[in-house]
Amino acid sequence: MNAAAELASYLDSVGITGKVATPRQDNLRHMQLFLDGNEHLEFGVRLTRTWSLDEVFDLMHERVGTSADRDHLEGQDTIDAHKCVAALDRFADRFGVAVRSGSRILFATGHPAGLLPVHAALASAAERGGATVVKVPEGQPFRDGDIRQLFGVLAWHQYGGLVHTHYPEPMRLSLELLASQGAPAPELIVADHGWAGHAASVGIPTLGFADCNDPGLFVSEAEGQLEVAVPLDDNLCPGLYEPMTSYVLERAGLG
Repeated sequence: MNAAAELASYLDSVGITGKVATPRQDNLRHMQLFLDGNEHLEFGVRLTRTWSLDEVFDLMHERVGTSADRDHLEGQDTIDAHKCVAALDRFADRFGVAVRSGSRILFATGHPAGLLPVHAALASAAERGGATVVKVPEGQPFRDGDIRQLFGVLAWHQYGGLVHTHYPEPMRLSLELLASQGAPAPELIVADHGWAGHAASVGIPTLGFADCNDPGLFVSEAEGQLEVAVPLDDNLCPGLYEPMTSYVLERAGLG
């Protein structure tokens, strides 16, 4: 069994792919909420054309591996491990090129309890490989909290903890702060949720992770904005992602 097949099997075994925790009814509801422009589901994605619910449904089956059965309205849904690994391959190839060329790379997460260590490991490898991890001055206010950078990764802090967020505004504020200081825009952004959606919508090359209830990032990818959307369950215990992270770094030539 080769490395890609081994990873696919592992991802299914721990629930990063395969029969995932996100229920079918949640996935279907989020598709409609995204199209409705819901503030928690639009992710900062700027549509260049009108999408129908059927089109988004078909896209999620094609790129994520959710069920194609339109009569399946609740219960179990799935993410295809092979689609995840194929996206990780594209992610790793693009990431490796950026690092070797010494690019300025910005990392951010809206899922600090799950994906922060993944982004942090990528940031550390990028720095070791000769890239510049973009630093953003900390403490910028957002709602009842502020934006902080831990291990090279931007996250939203509120009431003494890091917050799960879909909002695109933290990325917008961070990019505006960099621009106000005369700093060049990042040459690549690695992120998720609204952090990734906003960055891709304003034309910055962006790689993202997205769950099966995050249709916005897959639509962004289909529109040619987000370069890669990796389908996976994005909020499991962080240690479960370590083999996936190692696979990406090895393929990128940074392991």
